[in-house]
Amino acid sequence: MSFARPWLVWLVLLGPLAALAGAWLWRRQLAALERWAGRSLWRRLALDFAPRRLVLSLGLLALAVAAAAAALAQPRWGTIEENVERRGVDVVFVLDSSLSMAARDVHPSRFEAARHHVRELARRLPGHRVALVQVEGAGVALAPLTIDAAVIDLLLDAVVPGSLPTPGTRLESAFEVALELFPEGDGKHRVIVLVSDGEDQEGGLEALIGRTREMGVVVHALGVGSPEGSPIPLADGDDYKLDAEGRVVVTRLDEPLLERVTRETGGTYLRAAALGTKLGPIVEAIDSMEKRSLEGQVLATRAERFQWPLAAAVVALLLHLCARPLRPVRETSP
Repeated sequence: MSFARPWLVWLVLLGPLAALAGAWLWRRQLAALERWAGRSLWRRLALDFAPRRLVLSLGLLALAVAAAAAALAQPRWGTIEENVERRGVDVVFVLDSSLSMAARDVHPSRFEAARHHVRELARRLPGHRVALVQVEGAGVALAPLTIDAAVIDLLLDAVVPGSLPTPGTRLESAFEVALELFPEGDGKHRVIVLVSDGEDQEGGLEALIGRTREMGVVVHALGVGSPEGSPIPLADGDDYKLDAEGRVVVTRLDEPLLERVTRETGGTYLRAAALGTKLGPIVEAIDSMEKRSLEGQVLATRAERFQWPLAAAVVALLLHLCARPLRPVRETSP
């Protein structure tokens, strides 16, 4: 036998303490009666006192309190087997970590905001399987589909802009990697969440939209940045990226591309202009999708048995109320 709340087991000691407190109160009451009339006169005054009933009453009180305390500790014994099935949606996060994501037109930077939003979405999608793909000049799967969102949170700490060997931004490559992560079968439970400024230097994403739609994958997008744009800071933080002619490169949010991808796949587009961007529309859209079985297992758990001591406490308390040590004697007619 075990207890769900073992730290409450000590409350069982309140049973004997309750009996001692009851005995002390009865002693005072009987002493007061004896000062008013001797015990030999109680019968003539139509008072019936039985010491055995007093012992029984105090014992029942102790049992009621101890049993109630045991019920609070939630005793468990025996096992119950139940089938547990986890249902959800497969969600692949595609995180743009190209150098343009270091721009600071979103505080503190596009990438910091993007990373924060991926963390927040993963946290708000419990029960779903999540995966992470990083994209620059090529897409790299950092985490396969897993029900452990903590893995995504851990991997995000290691991602920084420009950390992949191939520079640039090629969203088509990221989508190819993301689509490979989905299992074969019905495509009603597949989602890609693209978090990017939308700058696609290769321009091949449009050709992949048709395949994404055919597979039944819904794409939601978070556009991180501003249409006005911002220079791209270099690693030292003091200089900015220059083009071949020595001019400062300005990176701008490409909303038309992101909006087109979401529109043609039935997804939702949001502009993530700050850390406090409300992500509810995307979370609600994913939660409302038809879910499939992700995993099933048989769990053996200890059976809750608090009902037994609780029932014993109720019965003992009722008997305690009935076993009155001192009660009036009913008069009988001659």
